[in-house]
Amino acid sequence: MKPFFTDKFQYNYNSNTAVIQLIEAQPNMYTHTVQKLLSHTLNAHAIWNHRILQKKNNIGVWDASHLSEIKPLNKLNQENSLAIISEKDLSQQITYRNSKGNSYTNSTADILYHILNHSTYHRGQLITELKTLGVPPIATDFILFKR
Repeated sequence: MKPFFTDKFQYNYNSNTAVIQLIEAQPNMYTHTVQKLLSHTLNAHAIWNHRILQKKNNIGVWDASHLSEIKPLNKLNQENSLAIISEKDLSQQITYRNSKGNSYTNSTADILYHILNHSTYHRGQLITELKTLGVPPIATDFILFKR
């Protein structure tokens, strides 16, 4: 299972990086909506990593990041996720509190899968939003990553 997640997180990182580079090339496209979606995607990833690692988190799920903060956060998320995959028992149950304070328990593997699914969902929203702003869409399909 660890090779599965390592591969999928490399895809996630590469796809996020492609979107970030697209925005960096046209910084005027870092509109409020794009900022909100991209920040949320990366913030949620960081929050889930912190929950798995049982570390204190000071990132809000909807905090807005400056464009200059996006690439470093994406890289840090990748490093933390790969460390989790490498070092943690993926069947370990993690008890955490969500942003509303409710307590839940899920396996590390399920949380990792959620991070990937959540990121893909919001990347689709980002690419759609950028397209409405006149930016030609980029392909971030998994199969293209594997080619």
